[in-house]
Amino acid sequence: MLYVLDLLGVAVFAVSGALAAGRLQLDLLGVLVLAALTAIGGGTLRDLLMNRHPVFWMARPTYLLVIAAAALGTVLYVQVLPIPARALLVADALGLALFALSGAQLAEAARLSPLIVVVMGTMTGVAGGLMRDICSNQVPLLLRQDIYASAAIAGITLYLLLKRLGLKPSRAFVAGLMAAVALRLSAIFMGWHLPVFKLPG
Repeated sequence: MLYVLDLLGVAVFAVSGALAAGRLQLDLLGVLVLAALTAIGGGTLRDLLMNRHPVFWMARPTYLLVIAAAALGTVLYVQVLPIPARALLVADALGLALFALSGAQLAEAARLSPLIVVVMGTMTGVAGGLMRDICSNQVPLLLRQDIYASAAIAGITLYLLLKRLGLKPSRAFVAGLMAAVALRLSAIFMGWHLPVFKLPG
C-alpha cells in the first residue's frame, strides 16, 4: 500500500515539474528532466547521503515509467483542460507528507539520531521541489514564508514523539502524516505562514 502511495506521490510531483517546464516553454526533454528532478530529486539525495545503493529508482525503474507517464500525460491534458491549481496543491500536500514520513522511516531504520531522521525525512519531501524552483529561476518555495518544509518537520517530529510514547509505529505514522497534511492545507486555504524577517530601515 505504501509503495502504491509512493508512486502516486511521485506522479503528483512529476505533474508539478511538468507544469513548471510548461511555464518556461521547455521542450519535451526539458519537461521530462524537470518532472524527474521534482519527483525523485529528494529521495535520490537522501539515498546518496545515507549511502543506500542502489538508489531507490534504480532498484525499481517503475518510478521512471510513472514520471514519464505523468509528465507526458500533463502535456496532453493541458491542451484540452486546465489543471485546477488548488487540486494540485492538495495532491502536492499529500505527496509532501508521504515522502517526508517514508524518508524518515528509512533514516530511522538506518539507526540514525532523531535529529538526522527529521532532516532526512524533510529532505526527501522538499528537495525535489527545491531543485525544480532553482531550475525554474524562482525563489524556492522552501525559502519562502509558506508553511511547507515546516509542515514536514512537524509531521515527522510528531511521529517520533508518538513512537517514543509507546504508540504503535503504524498509528504514529498515520498521525504524523495527517499532521503534515493538515498544516500544509491550512497554509494553502487559510493563509497561514511563518513570520517574515525584514531588515529595519
